[in-house]
Amino acid sequence: MTKILVVGSINMDLVVRVPHPPAPGETVLGGDFETFPGGKGANQAVAAARMGAEVTMVGRVGNDDFGNTLIQGLVDNNVKTTHVVKDHEAASGVALIAVAEDGENLIVVASGANMALSVEDIHKAVDLMRETDLLLMQLESPLDVVSAAVELAHAHQIPVVLNPAPAQPLSKTLLASVDVLTPNENELALLTGEDDLEKGVQSLREWGVKTVVVTLGSKGARVVNDSVDQFLPAYQVTAVDTTAAGDAFNGALAVALAEGKPLLEAVHYGMAAGALAATKMGAQPSLPTRSAVEEFLTRESPAVD
Repeated sequence: MTKILVVGSINMDLVVRVPHPPAPGETVLGGDFETFPGGKGANQAVAAARMGAEVTMVGRVGNDDFGNTLIQGLVDNNVKTTHVVKDHEAASGVALIAVAEDGENLIVVASGANMALSVEDIHKAVDLMRETDLLLMQLESPLDVVSAAVELAHAHQIPVVLNPAPAQPLSKTLLASVDVLTPNENELALLTGEDDLEKGVQSLREWGVKTVVVTLGSKGARVVNDSVDQFLPAYQVTAVDTTAAGDAFNGALAVALAEGKPLLEAVHYGMAAGALAATKMGAQPSLPTRSAVEEFLTRESPAVD
């Protein structure tokens, strides 16, 4: 079985439906309130597990009710939690999410215990790193931890997929050690200082990123490496909640790549998983199974403008 190691965030999502995103200073009366296990790291771990991989999570939660629920949620989704630490000083991370009628969302994160994740936590997982097929990461953890994990994976010749979200500047040294970088358009612009997509992709390639996959939401994805230079149109679905669509994409992409699937096929797996996730409410509850993704791929064609 393919082994995926995920280092990243574990949050409880506090979600309310709203008729439209609030403008600055505006109060919007919302609808139903729900809580869902979330966090980009945990979401991507669950996404990868539902795609059939053996997944281990490295992260931190608080020693609180949310923390207990979040760990149990990972266990229930067949994610190994031996390296999820209960922090006795910081509270579990939470995300406040407003979901509009068209499925788009506004998210504010209180990181809590996620920002207590340490380089020592990474080095305690070195035996896992030696045995894993791929490292999957995001940026809801301290950057020194992200760098340490990428360096360790690089030293053991483990491929790294980095989802640079939420957007923040990264060093060229770190980027050069990344095998597959999956920014969206905003993250690409912040990383490179280029508003033009093609110039941004070219900058990342010049800095040493081996493969760039820019996710373009309902427009599809832009995929570039030494042998591939292609735009892939998106699959057409009716979005209900896009909260974890990107995480579904990254989890499915990572598993497909670790299994040795060609890059474009792997991206199609990711896009199908992301499309399916957008059709359901919640983060982890929306993440599709392998069978759902493969059935979707057999019957759906990407949207064509």
